[in-house]
Amino acid sequence: MQYKITTYDENDTIELAQNIESEKFANMVICLEGDLGSGKTVFAKAFARAMGITDNITSPTFNIIKEYQGDMKLFHMDVYRLSDMKQDIGIEEYFTKRGITIIEWSDLIEDILPKNRLRIRIKMIDENTRQFVITPYGSKYEDLCERVL
Repeated sequence: MQYKITTYDENDTIELAQNIESEKFANMVICLEGDLGSGKTVFAKAFARAMGITDNITSPTFNIIKEYQGDMKLFHMDVYRLSDMKQDIGIEEYFTKRGITIIEWSDLIEDILPKNRLRIRIKMIDENTRQFVITPYGSKYEDLCERVL
């Protein structure tokens, strides 16, 4: 099942991220897909703020993985620059570290993503409007979507 949510400004995107964060659980994996400027990092920042993280959240394009401590650990990944080295840096290990993993450009590492995850595709409609296509994989993610979407 897919859920489609339309946001009309950045505040709507922030609210969506906060709603999903309210149902977070250990080893949660959120996969963000979308063009440059679609709102992936806006979503990740809002999720982190809702977790109580006060650090400046930026897209970890050159670091690939940044770790933050809130009420749980947050592992924020941007895999845009990865090629064949994805297994060499141990990305899969983060999926079971009892934190939350948010992956920007997750479609580039589809082959190593966990079976159970929340996939969020962001489509740019115009300068401010976005359509979020949310697909839950696994019962925990389906339950989460039923509760907050």
